[in-house]
Amino acid sequence: MFSLVIFFLILSILIVVHEFGHFIIAKRIGVRVEQFSLGFGKVLFRKKKNGTDYTVSAIPLGGFVKMAGDNLEEYSGKPDEYFSKAPGKRFWIIFFGPLLNYALGILLFWMIFFIGYPTLTTKIGGLIDGFGAKEAGLQSGDIITAIDGQKTKNWEDIQKVIYARKSAEAVDVSFLRLDKESTVNVRLKEKVLENQIGQKRKIALLGISPFDEVVTVRHAFLESLGLGLGKAWDLTLMTYAALGRLVSGHLSMRESMTGPLGIFFITSKAAQLGVIAVLHLMAVLSLSLAIFNLLPLPILDGGHIVFLALEKIRGKALSIKSEQIINKIGFSFILFLVFLVTYNDIVKNFGDKLSKFFVK
Repeated sequence: MFSLVIFFLILSILIVVHEFGHFIIAKRIGVRVEQFSLGFGKVLFRKKKNGTDYTVSAIPLGGFVKMAGDNLEEYSGKPDEYFSKAPGKRFWIIFFGPLLNYALGILLFWMIFFIGYPTLTTKIGGLIDGFGAKEAGLQSGDIITAIDGQKTKNWEDIQKVIYARKSAEAVDVSFLRLDKESTVNVRLKEKVLENQIGQKRKIALLGISPFDEVVTVRHAFLESLGLGLGKAWDLTLMTYAALGRLVSGHLSMRESMTGPLGIFFITSKAAQLGVIAVLHLMAVLSLSLAIFNLLPLPILDGGHIVFLALEKIRGKALSIKSEQIINKIGFSFILFLVFLVTYNDIVKNFGDKLSKFFVK
């Protein structure tokens, strides 16, 4: 039950932030907002203020902002209607939703780096046969303090230093053993590994694994902002790289995409790990929502931006019939994706149980 509450809370926050982006710019530009809704289905709460109907509905898996004259069928030409505004102004109304989601992701990463997050210490847990660390005499329980003079405060520091080196290089590893510091020369060995999006690359390794010991790492206020921006940028590049590999067929959709059901299971695990894990999940989801919404697909914000670009080039908007056909195609495609990722989530999370059931 607790995981379900966290799941709906995260979704609600992401939706409210996204729709608030559309809402605030529409108001600023002078477009009349008729309804701001969180959720779908039966209305549980309603309040009208300054001409806008604010509602909360029973199914909190979405939300929307309804602007006056925001589709050509009901557009009457009044100055406070959406289609009465120039394409440039309508672009900002559309774009500000994903922009606020992206900004929320950065803010959450900033908080995580500033509050402090758990990471592994530099204590060696195990050594791999045939690699330089074991051959150089390093032992389980040794605490690595520096590599080639660069201080290592946690396991991430070790990875950053080593991954930047080339294969067959040797590094000087300083370590503590029984409170005595020593230094040994360790030859690196190359190994091919896959990253998070299935890309294979050769990296140099010491041949050690971490000890099951965790330390909390905190950064200064402004340093945390820089780290948050860097984290958001890295995630953006990785997401677009994954989309490229998905389209080209180099990445399986089953392994790379997840829907509401999968997000619920991920949320359940994050809730068990604590607040920082939940904030991290929320940051990743907020950034992913921003990036996905800007894809040039009909019914998504990116699709609407494409329509605006066509309108700017042609000097007039698409016809009602053309827009309806394109939106129906886009809606069908999105619906297909929803069913596909939901099926994948069921297989990934219940595959074993389902196979046992059918075997019986």
